[in-house]
Amino acid sequence: MREFLLSLDPGVNPKLLSGKELDLIRFLEKLKVIELKNNIYRTVKKHYFGKIDIAVSGTGFLESFNSSIKKDLLIEPNDLLGASRGDIVVARRVHSGNKRAKAKVIGILKRKYQNLIVYLRKSNNKITAHNIQTNLLTPINATQKSLKILPRNAILVLDSLTSNVKHVLGTIDDPSIDEKISMAMFNKQEEFSDIALNEIKSYGDKVDAKLYPNRTDLRDLDFITIDPVDAKDFDDAVYYDTENSTLYVAIADVSSYVHPFTQLDMEAKKRGFTIYFPHKSIPMLPRPLSENLCSLKPNVDRLAYTFKIKLDPETYEVKSEELFEAIINSKRRFNYDEVDVIFETNKIDKSDVKLLPWMNELNRVIRIIRKRRLKKGYEFQTNDIKIHLDEETKLIDKTTIEKQTPSHELIEDCMLLANKASAKKLTDGIFRVHPPVSPKSIEALLEEIMAFGIFQETLIDTHKLIITIQKKAEDLGIKEDIDKLIIRSQKQAFYGHKKEGHFGLGFDEYSHFTSPIRRYSDLMLHRLLKSLKSPKDYQYLLKNIEADCKSVSSLERETDKVVRDYTDRKYARWAEANMNKTFKASIKYIKKTSIAIIQEPIRGVRVILNEEDLELFSEVDIKIISVDILKGDIYGELV
Repeated sequence: MREFLLSLDPGVNPKLLSGKELDLIRFLEKLKVIELKNNIYRTVKKHYFGKIDIAVSGTGFLESFNSSIKKDLLIEPNDLLGASRGDIVVARRVHSGNKRAKAKVIGILKRKYQNLIVYLRKSNNKITAHNIQTNLLTPINATQKSLKILPRNAILVLDSLTSNVKHVLGTIDDPSIDEKISMAMFNKQEEFSDIALNEIKSYGDKVDAKLYPNRTDLRDLDFITIDPVDAKDFDDAVYYDTENSTLYVAIADVSSYVHPFTQLDMEAKKRGFTIYFPHKSIPMLPRPLSENLCSLKPNVDRLAYTFKIKLDPETYEVKSEELFEAIINSKRRFNYDEVDVIFETNKIDKSDVKLLPWMNELNRVIRIIRKRRLKKGYEFQTNDIKIHLDEETKLIDKTTIEKQTPSHELIEDCMLLANKASAKKLTDGIFRVHPPVSPKSIEALLEEIMAFGIFQETLIDTHKLIITIQKKAEDLGIKEDIDKLIIRSQKQAFYGHKKEGHFGLGFDEYSHFTSPIRRYSDLMLHRLLKSLKSPKDYQYLLKNIEADCKSVSSLERETDKVVRDYTDRKYARWAEANMNKTFKASIKYIKKTSIAIIQEPIRGVRVILNEEDLELFSEVDIKIISVDILKGDIYGELV
């Protein structure tokens, strides 16, 4: 939207606009923000598009998209037109008696949030609603009588446009409300419509191989799946033919069940990704598909979209890649821990003994491929933290550190081979893009690591530079910390419609092919790959591909925010129960305020410190002094 609104300054031709852009044009015409002259739409003077920020006092500020406006325009609380922080608006500049330029919001073009989550507060016998993210007073379209009936500390969902009450979630005193808050904040829902569920019923609950005579029958191959111990949606299965040095990567054929423009597809597209909370998942696809008919469960026939990747028997370079629709029957469901034990001990259950030779050989081959890949790509030492909840969804004093192990590396590099192969087949489509790190970011990184005794000159070869930094950090025993700084210096990966390469992996072309049960991007890619047989179908699917890539990228970031918001609130409840206690922590971020991460008895708790002159990654003792459960913020001080 930003790019389109900026284009209205020089002017746009209405004949070149999409349907959505024309709808916006009509809305702006009604507001008299734009005018049509010589068949060109242009912005009327003294009107500005931008994003709203709101101070604690309630005063608003317009961050104009127009770069010529150097200072934010001040907007009085009564002139906000109900806009909230992060909303995209159009404002008219108004006369100001003082030097600070002022404006008045005349139209809200895009809400940051469709829902407003508010908590009720009683003051002077009056119930008022306050936004849990900003603490600002929020208009609510409800009578005082109806509000007074609600329980103390009630949490409500309001429609951001009308201020009508959509839902009463419960009270903040109940830990189970945290999931509802995080879901409602980003307009997510768990249940699927009856129409979508009825569409699934037409497929039955099992695969009848006789109905698919044109598929390649791979049921005699000993495919296996390797996933987390609590996984239920098995996207991928692998098999390695040792005699012919051929890797088979079979992926759940979701596109055979979820067709474009069906209700099921529309709901999956709106979700974009499966949400993985610590205690449950909110699937992108209904569970009858994601955990049954599409899931590559053991000992049942399943439809699979499969890559047959033939390797050179001496160098293990890829010789050929063949993609086809198949039917498989996975022979074993392993979890990562089981496979790690097998690789470490070379022992396996008697019932699985025939799997051991090819599993060991694939592990050896993948190590060679991985070593070669890392000559252009990177390997960062990052440990994921998994929190644990009790039956009441309260955080318990236990966190699990999930580290990269041989079994993880095996599956990761098998999937990378398939993902890379899929990108090769398309000229335009959906690709996973990770831009190169900028020279400015490199300079900032080199300056930052000097504080840790790492002095490194800039090198023309960025890969060699980063590997050199990592080696020096490893020698000092601080590789994990320095890796975090290197990651922080890089741009975020996204989905794009052109091949722009993946910096972190060192690939010139890359896409996401291997997780269509939980990522809509992969489902989009499967459809494009199948449409290559029909140029007309391929071009049709490309019609809105740029906008679709942007939408999926946005949904990916949104999904991450949902989980982070939920986790932060769980940490905040734990912190409230541990007020005034002292904990070991490490300083992880320094700017206007410092962020410390508690190291024990649980890890990952972010504590805000109002301290200066702290050293990054230094170990400190901190005391929790206050907690805001609504926002998930924890405050502490040095002991």
